[in-house]
Amino acid sequence: MTKTYHFIGIKGSGMSALALMLHQMGHKVQGSDVDKYYFTQRGLEQAGISILPFDEKNIQPDYEIIAGNAFRPDNNVEIAYADANGIGYKRYHEFLGSFMRDFVSLGVAGAHGKTSTTGILSHVLSNITDTSYLIGDGTGRGSANAKYFVFESDEYERHFMPYHPEYSIITNIDFDHPDYFTSLEDVFNAFNDYAKQITKGLFIYGEDEQLRRITSKAPIYYYGFKEEGNDFVAHDLLCSTSGSGFKVSFRGQELGEFQIPSFGRHNIMNATAVIGLLYTAGLDLNLVREHLKTFGGVKRRFTEKIVNDTVIIDDFAHHPTEIIATLDAARQKYPSKEIVAIFQPHTFTRTIALLDEFAEALNQADSVYLAQIYGSAREVDNGDVKVEDLAEKIVKRAKVIDADNVSPLLDHDNAVYVFMGAGDIQTYEYSFERLLSNLTSNVQ
Repeated sequence: MTKTYHFIGIKGSGMSALALMLHQMGHKVQGSDVDKYYFTQRGLEQAGISILPFDEKNIQPDYEIIAGNAFRPDNNVEIAYADANGIGYKRYHEFLGSFMRDFVSLGVAGAHGKTSTTGILSHVLSNITDTSYLIGDGTGRGSANAKYFVFESDEYERHFMPYHPEYSIITNIDFDHPDYFTSLEDVFNAFNDYAKQITKGLFIYGEDEQLRRITSKAPIYYYGFKEEGNDFVAHDLLCSTSGSGFKVSFRGQELGEFQIPSFGRHNIMNATAVIGLLYTAGLDLNLVREHLKTFGGVKRRFTEKIVNDTVIIDDFAHHPTEIIATLDAARQKYPSKEIVAIFQPHTFTRTIALLDEFAEALNQADSVYLAQIYGSAREVDNGDVKVEDLAEKIVKRAKVIDADNVSPLLDHDNAVYVFMGAGDIQTYEYSFERLLSNLTSNVQ
């Protein structure tokens, strides 16, 4: 008998990916969420998965219920009903921890870059052999016969602690999520605890001083640009407006040349981590090389579109390190264009904690516009920080804009517009696209 899975908060990026994966494995899947549109729901709708309004009638004793981490008895009728009636449910990470035991599991952790790296690893491995995967951009693929399972391993609230994968990549350690972690040392301790649960191989960016402190029972392989101290080394970089080429060596042995249709040094590192893992796991490097060339990216990570001959880039970057990487990628691909950054700070706690770092990162752009801070449901705006506080710290004299009036963005010629943020920055982007489209129709 086919099991029915019900997802409370199915539009969440991880939740939607998991729902799609289980659906493709032949299970009956449904879910509930708020009415507001979110980019992950398109895939669910295309798969024919029902998205229902929150209602206690959705909760049935014979369902396997998976609950999004944002929902509690005090803010969700379904959770409250389940608790009141003794109906059990698992959180996303709890379910995943038990689910992955049926596969050779490959996790990707890190403060930044884990979605992109999970995307690369999933793309390459699923083109070589039958693979199920979960990517944090809301993409999932399921196969009942898959040997491998690739997944994104999230550190927030130590959600990755139920995971015991055979292999894992850790891209970096950085202070983020200040609403939960108390310090960089607290973040390190979480990753170090996770690292001890890896069983066959741990692949660590060797030029991150925090990652160098990591210990694990599994063999540790370091990757990076520097020969000294790294096992897998990316060298002879060739960065162009069409992508990035590089060579990789393993402890002095040349593994050959590789190309990716991606931009920025961070993406070369992400690909090197994937090459190292798959080489160590015994996969054919010629096949790895072939499928790296066709990786098309993940949602909301340097996603490009052209409207009225204007280049628009959409990116999830919401931390200073990610902003720098995204702007670096934009400069590589568009070296002769003005780089215009439109950034929306995400959460008041992160904005307060990293105000100076945000300003320094945004100074990498030629012009900067700021959207109002997008507060988390987990916090209250006490008025301790405003987006104007960030604007004042930016050398380029950032302007604050409103989603209803993005016309100041038209004051640039030969520009590429980079919209960044983890909140509703896309409403600003869509408003700009409409403005550009209206200009075209008015001319006609």
